[in-house]
Order: sequence, then structure tokens, then C-alpha cells
Amino acid sequence: MLAELIYLSQHKQKKEIEYNEYERNKIDVLSLAQPGPQYQFLSTQAEIAFYGGAAGGGKSYALLLEHLKNFHNPKFRGVIFRRNSTQVRNPGGLWHESMAIYKSYKGHPREAFLEWIFPSKSTLKFAHLEHEKSIYDWQGSQIPFIGFDELTHFSETQFTYMLSRNRSTSGVKPRIRATCNPDVNSWVREWVDWYIDANGFAIPERSGVIRWFVRKDGILHWANSRDELIQKFGEEAQPKSFTFISAKITDNKILMEKDPAYIANLQALSRVERERLLGANWNVKAVAGSYFQEQWFEFVETIPHGWTQSVRYWDRAATQVNEENKDPDWTRGLKMLKYPNGTYVVCDLRSIRGTPLEVERLIKNTASYDGYDTIIYGEEDPGAAGKADIGNFTRMLAGYYVRTVRNTKDKETRAKPVSAQSEFGNIKILRAAWNKEFFNELENFPVGAHDDIVDVYSGAFNVLCEGQSILNVL
Repeated sequence: MLAELIYLSQHKQKKEIEYNEYERNKIDVLSLAQPGPQYQFLSTQAEIAFYGGAAGGGKSYALLLEHLKNFHNPKFRGVIFRRNSTQVRNPGGLWHESMAIYKSYKGHPREAFLEWIFPSKSTLKFAHLEHEKSIYDWQGSQIPFIGFDELTHFSETQFTYMLSRNRSTSGVKPRIRATCNPDVNSWVREWVDWYIDANGFAIPERSGVIRWFVRKDGILHWANSRDELIQKFGEEAQPKSFTFISAKITDNKILMEKDPAYIANLQALSRVERERLLGANWNVKAVAGSYFQEQWFEFVETIPHGWTQSVRYWDRAATQVNEENKDPDWTRGLKMLKYPNGTYVVCDLRSIRGTPLEVERLIKNTASYDGYDTIIYGEEDPGAAGKADIGNFTRMLAGYYVRTVRNTKDKETRAKPVSAQSEFGNIKILRAAWNKEFFNELENFPVGAHDDIVDVYSGAFNVLCEGQSILNVL
């Protein structure tokens, strides 16, 4: 009996020590938040909260602060997802930013695992869901805190599956937090619809309002209270609470003070991206004329002197005109010059639909016409066939400066930098017979029948910029 009393006394004393240590390590996370949307996001009681709008609104930083609410709890676990691991490790990305926050709270980074371990043994992991099947890596997991950075990059299937993993035995109510930029084509647009007006802008008085939903057969059913949904679908429906909080770049006072030029970077984006990422418009979409308009360009009658770089960019079509395909893509080769003052001139466009031998003859003759001062770029298609093809391309041009490019981004993403520079009048066009065809395709992008001219136009510009795209500011 005495031994039992001693054990209970020691156990009680141990629990009191653990509780005191637990309380001592708690921090006021809200004191770290900026006033406005960031504070609202960190203080919401909704089970699921989306924090979205313009770029630079302090969204990712708020996602990192979220874990600190419970980092002192030894049973608390968190995971923050990006679509791929490269995005996590990028300079200025989640891992880099977390170093500036978590070390102050004695967190121990395990970079090889992209994981933080805190003195309480609480952990936060950064992970990816690059493929649809990646969700099954988390089968059986119980994760009290799940975060998604840039939710529009994920599929709805990935999100809803991870929602089923959002469980807790830590004594902390499980929650999901996500950041997002506007994208009218994303499934996220449907989730935030009640918070957005007819013109695509957030309704200020609805930002942060908690709503409730039930998902039945893939359809979302919304209500203003949990009881409404229980009455309609029964207790087993298990309604979830949700909110959307909108942010603008001007809400991030710290960024505005440290990097006032950031707004200028956003203003320099293509029209579509500018309206999304600076204007926070959830309705804007790319249509004909969104990326290029002839009125943006200045024509020159002769090529100005003083250029510093010259490139010829080729995109070779794999198909000739035939009975099955009477309108295949063209082989295109565009020449662009770069000048010291930051302007560019498109001075030539060569096109052909022909046999492999005819294409080869055109490319060789064009190289001879351009001379040895022009760098020749060729696109490499993925796979072994692409490697063999680009090998032939390089050998065919022996004696010239030849480089190859493998594109991993979609056509619209590749076109955004040159679209922005076109709109701001930094690219001039040599007046020539090919101009009409050039502008016809550009103005119909991305909804036109062909985009091979856009490919060589954006390709030539991007290689001249050597990857220093203004998209890197995002």
C-alpha cells in the first residue's frame, strides 16, 4: 500500500513537472503575426482555412507560424506540403524561411529529411505530393496539422485524401491550413466562391467568416451553421468548418518596407499574371490577346546597330502534311538580337512543312546566312528518341555554336516573361513579309490552332535572358 502511495505521489509530481514545462514553452504566436489577414488566419477557429490572394501577402510565413501554436506538445505532429521537393528547397522557399524562424525556438533541423524536431519532441515535416499516387505514402497516418503551400498546384483528390489523414491523439483539435494564389481554372475557385464577387475580387466583409460544408458524391453542400447540415444530412454527415481569408501585397508591411521594388516586379508580369498576382483576381483567364497584341510592338525598317547577342531558336515539327493530318505544326526558326539598353529585336523567322531532308537543308542554309556570331538553339524532346534527334541536330551544324534546350515547363509559363516585355514595348520587330503570320499566331495564343511561333519567340527570349526570368520573384 505504501509503495503504491509513493508511486502515485511520484507520478503526480512528474505530471506537474511536465505540465509546468509544457506551459513554460508555450508562446503567443499571434504576437508574431502582422495585423490584418495574417493575424486573422492564425487566430481562426475553422478546421480548414485557405489564405489566398495576391503574391507577397505573407501567406507562407503564416503557414510556418501555425505549427508554433503547439510545438511544445510532445505528441503534436505537422506536415506542410509543396507539390514537389524542389519547391520546398528553392531559395526563399519553405525550408529556407523556416531556418529563420524555428532556430529561435531551439528547433533541430534534419535537412536530409526536411524535418524539424523541437525540444518537446514535436516534429514538423516538409513533404511533396508530386504524383497522384504519392498520397498513399501517408496511408494510416494521423497528422494533427496539415499545411498546403500554394494549394492550386495540388489536385482536389490529393487534398480530400489528406483531409482523411487529419486526425489527432495529441489533445489538439486537428486542422488544415492552406495558402493559394488566384487561379480561375483550379478546383480551389469553387471552394472560395462564396467569398468572391462577380468580378473576381474578394468581398472584404466575408473574409474570415466561418461556413460549414458536407461533401456528398463529390458535391459540396454549404451552410451557415453545422446544425443546418445535420438537419439535412444527419449526424453521420460530420460537417466541417471552413473559412477563406483574402490578402493583398499591401497587407505585408514588412515586405513593403524591406523590398519596395517587389510591386514593380509584379507590375512587370504578363497581363494575366499581373491581374492574378497583383490584383488578386480569381476570375481572370487567358484568352486570345491576353499574352500578345500587335499594338504593343514597334516596327523597325532596318536592324539597329550595337546588338550584344544574337540567337536563332529552332522548334522542329515531327510531322509533315498528310491525309490524316492536313494542318500539322511547322518547323520554325526565329532570330532575336539583344541590346545593351535592355531591348530586343526580332529580325527573322524561317518556316517550313517538309521532309526531314528539306528541314535539314533549311536549317543548314539559315546557319550559313546568320553567320558564326549567332548561337543556334534546338529543342530536345523527352526520351531516347529526343536525345538521338538532338544529337543529329548538333552534328548537322558542326562548326557553329550550337546549344540544346529541354523544356520542362508548360507553354504559357514559358511565354509569360516575353509577354511582359512585349507589353512594355521592349521588343521591336523588323518589318518583313512574315510579320502577318507572326502576329496572327501570337494574338491567338493560347487558344489558337498552333503555337510553334510562340514557342520559338519565348524560347529565344528566355535563352537570351539566361534564366533571369521575372517569374523568379514569385
